[in-house]
Amino acid sequence: MKFPALFQNLGWKLLAIAIALALWAAFISSPALVTFVSAPLQYQNMPQDLEMGSEAPERVYLEVRGPSSRLRGFDSSRMAVVLNLSSVQHPGEYTFTVEQNHVDLPVGLTLVRAAPGQVRLRFERSTAADVPVRVRFSSPPPAGFRIAHQEIQPKVLTIVGPESRVQQLKYVETDPIDLSHSMGKAQFHVHTFAADPQVRFKSPPAVDVVVSLERTADGQATVRD
Repeated sequence: MKFPALFQNLGWKLLAIAIALALWAAFISSPALVTFVSAPLQYQNMPQDLEMGSEAPERVYLEVRGPSSRLRGFDSSRMAVVLNLSSVQHPGEYTFTVEQNHVDLPVGLTLVRAAPGQVRLRFERSTAADVPVRVRFSSPPPAGFRIAHQEIQPKVLTIVGPESRVQQLKYVETDPIDLSHSMGKAQFHVHTFAADPQVRFKSPPAVDVVVSLERTADGQATVRD
């Protein structure tokens, strides 16, 4: 006698159903727990001609709830809060609320709340400008010498960043140069520093500084710009 396909291997099918029911029962019977995790804040669809004019928080603290069986195997190190910036089209302030769909949580876990719950970002036009390089000295020349002449190459560097930040930065500085062991003409290859974390260099941030020293009439060491 031939049985319908539904009843073929019936024992194995019943066993599979029983195992699935047992797993489901164990899952729903697990006590609900809450954990707090720190997740990095990431952005997608960043507008090309705009930049963040304000410093955004780097991380968000999340309160996550779910069965203990799920939380035990939860790897929070791979989790991130991703905000979509496709709505940002013009300069101005934009507020984003951290919600469940911004976090890729495993099945069975839910986002209770985030701290901060909202992120407000200010966007500005991206602009570039050429600024002069200012040389810094950490020590004067040896006794009896002074700076007769200094030459910087290049004399200006190009910086890029939010429009308001670029406009405020009037110059960039070199790393301090030690003249205490120099006589005659000395050359230094040094890096420069822009004193604003929102501003970056478009051109290489290094210059060559040539310093010419001469003897002083009174034998006193002096530094002359």
